[in-house]
Amino acid sequence: MNDRELLELIATQVGTLTSDMKEVKGDMKEVKERVVVLESRMIKMEDDNHKNFTALFDGYKQNSEQLNRIEKEVSKHEEIILRRIK
Repeated sequence: MNDRELLELIATQVGTLTSDMKEVKGDMKEVKERVVVLESRMIKMEDDNHKNFTALFDGYKQNSEQLNRIEKEVSKHEEIILRRIK
């Protein structure tokens, strides 16, 4: 193999590598775009979940407060009943 043939082979290989790299860069750009879309969806889901958990916690808190009020009323009635029995 002479120098010219070697240079042509190297040039062909460099051309192939360059073409492959352009393809890889294009694929990476597509992957990055998809990641951006997924991140935005994930942020939206986290925001929705936060709202749902906040509402759920508020409901739990209201339920707990209502149970405490009922417990106090029942306790008052128990005292009244016990006084009447004695």
